[in-house]
Amino acid sequence: MPGPRTDLTRLRAALTAFFALDGFVFAGWVVRIPAIKEQTGASAATLGLALLGVSAGAVVTMTLTGRLCRRYGSHPVTVACAVLLCLSVALPPLTHSALALGAFLLVFGSAYGGINVAFNSAAVDLVAVLRRPIMPSFHAAFSLGGMVGAGLGGLVAGSLSPVRHLLGLTVIGLLVTAVAGRALLRCAPAAPPDAARRHEGTPRRLDGRTRRLVFTFGLIALCTAYGEGAMADWGALHLEQDLDVSPGLAAAGYSCFALAMTVGRLTGTTLLERLGQTPTVVAGGTVAVAGMLLGSLAPSVWAALFGFAVTGLGLANLFPVAVERAGALGGPSGVATASTLGYGGMLLGPPAIGFMADWMSLPAALTSVAALAAVAVLITLATRRAAASP
Repeated sequence: MPGPRTDLTRLRAALTAFFALDGFVFAGWVVRIPAIKEQTGASAATLGLALLGVSAGAVVTMTLTGRLCRRYGSHPVTVACAVLLCLSVALPPLTHSALALGAFLLVFGSAYGGINVAFNSAAVDLVAVLRRPIMPSFHAAFSLGGMVGAGLGGLVAGSLSPVRHLLGLTVIGLLVTAVAGRALLRCAPAAPPDAARRHEGTPRRLDGRTRRLVFTFGLIALCTAYGEGAMADWGALHLEQDLDVSPGLAAAGYSCFALAMTVGRLTGTTLLERLGQTPTVVAGGTVAVAGMLLGSLAPSVWAALFGFAVTGLGLANLFPVAVERAGALGGPSGVATASTLGYGGMLLGPPAIGFMADWMSLPAALTSVAALAAVAVLITLATRRAAASP
């Protein structure tokens, strides 16, 4: 474990940089999807199949990265995945067919899934050493990086081709990786004495109770990420289609959600220190239920925007807490399980909302976000004693 306090500060700064880089690169890719769709000539259905490459690569890699972190350490794996992420983001605009796009996105998704497990594993260890609930601050860096990446992408979309834009992201990302990666590799892994055995050879075997708890925290992550995916893909359409607002104002819906989530994560450490994990998750989930019911059912656009913001505040710290608890119990494999379930929730949200919208209506379908937030609250209350015991 790093001895001097400055080593821990340097480690925290390096990990924060990688969280922000991940959000920055991923958001930069997302804003260029329409241009790449036009370039490849793909239909909406074909593009959807190509985009599954990101999901498939991420999910498969997440299940394997825990083993790599145990064998080689989470720091080297983080740096290696960051290099692959930055290089692979430049590949999609070079394609001219949906098949090639899907193949390149498989590589990009693999890097994205791998780095998420690796730096979350390192962050879990640092949280244990510092004995402070700082996990939300790392996820706030991811959110801030995403906001900057999306904003920059919007500014340059009219003047730079996707090739130049994403190649620029590669250059910026590799520079950040070179600086932050050097600092990260020079820091010894943060491991408290009672957890040191996790980094010394063979991984510990989890008993049935621990596996069930890890899976439970993964379900909480799934419920949270479902809401994030639904808001990203359907929030603006709900405002434009059901409340008859302009596209510009409709786009503000997700911005309100994302900004509120970032603010919630920036204040998450203070909240966790004052309330504790269980009350924070219960309160956050309850707030998200109220916010999403308002956001989806309100007849006024301003009430809906306020509801979206409240939802972001409520969901902000559920995913970081779930991943941290899963990692504390199961090490890198626990992080991998929670991350895989959480990412699965983000993938499940948009299509599930679409099916329900066809069956009922889009406002009614969006209330499923509130329903899953309520499920997260109930799971937390039902398992609070088991989760609190060693």
